Amino acid sequence: MESYHDAFRANIKYYREKIGYSQAKLAECSNCSNGMIGLIEAGKTKPSFDLLVEIAQALNVHPSDLFLRDSSLTKEKIADVLKSKINIIIDEGLGINRSYNE
Repeated sequence: MESYHDAFRANIKYYREKIGYSQAKLAECSNCSNGMIGLIEAGKTKPSFDLLVEIAQALNVHPSDLFLRDSSLTKEKIADVLKSKINIIIDEGLGINRSYNE
């Protein structure tokens, strides 16, 4: 099972990249050093509670969203399910029976 710390680190990076922020931009918006964000994402240090709240505000998410799960994995699973459903709909529309064509 993934640790809360691993999910936290993955979520910071996920949400940071989702809004197009570099580590330096997130650091600037969170009132900390660029190195601090790098250390947090690398798992070498843990932020104070106040910094955690600042980071969440800069990422425009609730602080609890940073701990619940690895958001990038959740989004990937959703995307995979949607792709699968869309392929089934397309195949049905084209009269393709995948069980015989694969």
